[in-house]
Amino acid sequence: MDPFENPFTPGAGTPPPEMAGRHEAFDKALIALGRQRRGHPAQGVILIGLRGVGKTVLLNEIKFSAEEDGIGVVAMEAGEGRLPELVAEQLRHVLLRLSRREQARDLAQRAMRALSGFAGAWKVKVQDVEVQFDISPEPGLADYGVLDIDLLDLLTTAGEAARSADTCIALLIDELQYLDRKEMSSLIGVLHRATQRRLPVTLIGAGLPQVRADLGQAKSYAERMFEIVQIGALSPEEAGDAVAKPAAAQGVEVEAGALDEIVRRTGGYPYFVQQWAKHAWDAAEPPRITAADVETASEPAISALDEAFFRIRLDRVAAGEREYLRAMAELGSEPSRSKDVAAVLGRTVSQVAARRSRLIKKGMIWSPSYGTTAFTVPMFDDFMKRMMPDFEPATG
Repeated sequence: MDPFENPFTPGAGTPPPEMAGRHEAFDKALIALGRQRRGHPAQGVILIGLRGVGKTVLLNEIKFSAEEDGIGVVAMEAGEGRLPELVAEQLRHVLLRLSRREQARDLAQRAMRALSGFAGAWKVKVQDVEVQFDISPEPGLADYGVLDIDLLDLLTTAGEAARSADTCIALLIDELQYLDRKEMSSLIGVLHRATQRRLPVTLIGAGLPQVRADLGQAKSYAERMFEIVQIGALSPEEAGDAVAKPAAAQGVEVEAGALDEIVRRTGGYPYFVQQWAKHAWDAAEPPRITAADVETASEPAISALDEAFFRIRLDRVAAGEREYLRAMAELGSEPSRSKDVAAVLGRTVSQVAARRSRLIKKGMIWSPSYGTTAFTVPMFDDFMKRMMPDFEPATG
């Protein structure tokens, strides 16, 4: 069929034509923001799940909707040690908009003075250039050089300005697992104190499954502050809708057997569903997509996943870490006991513990429970077997 009319859009954060199976999570976030905007307390929302389940897409959709409602959105992708820089860069735009509202002008300008002091204390840079503000800082406001104190001053003054404008400030943070422990602790502590002061400042975040444990380790009360929403694979019905509805909008029928085959091959993971549907569309003849088309699509779909989804992650790890991943793959797709992975490598748990820790820090694997390890990327075990077919487990 005509590739120019192909509705399927696999990509990093690219919205699919049909947001199947994600409306409940979307609504939870918007209700939380709406309550905050109206001056009512609400838990923040944290989306957690494996790679490729659509967390970033969902976070972006929440961002667009919140901005349309006049909410001050501070959107960022976390990076270790970069929280002050990211907050300052994005919050400036929000405060400038608030300063144009007559009822919020004075408080927004004070928040800008806090931001000026914050940027100076933390030497905030954008594209390696230290940020300078036209407005002078207020001495003693957000300029101590202690993140807990400065971030509290900054978000408190910003929250007061938002409240005077009958809106709220939403921190939308993707890849939460890349915040370091100090940043996570400071952020949660500041949001907790903002809640106690009934300030309309909240967090809508997304990250890998280990974020749930990271929150609890940062602050014991963290899980009570947020509603944790698990984002997983689509059900067969949802995956079917994700393919059939966009195709139908183009006058194309997707046969039931084709839908079943896409679900079977992708496990219902949204990014994979988009890949298979895209290539099945390209392989099909109008006016329908058949199971045979899905079979034809499998080779280019797997090749595209290998190059654009899997390999880019493997390129981030060292040779010894690759061996650890390949040993995990040898044990299958389910979570593995760390001692079993070590045994495959012919090592003790302590001998490979550093590799495991580095892979967790890089977001390649996580620990579902004590002493177990799992991939953060669906179907990564199959990919590792394709990449390292000659791997030989240790014997004896």
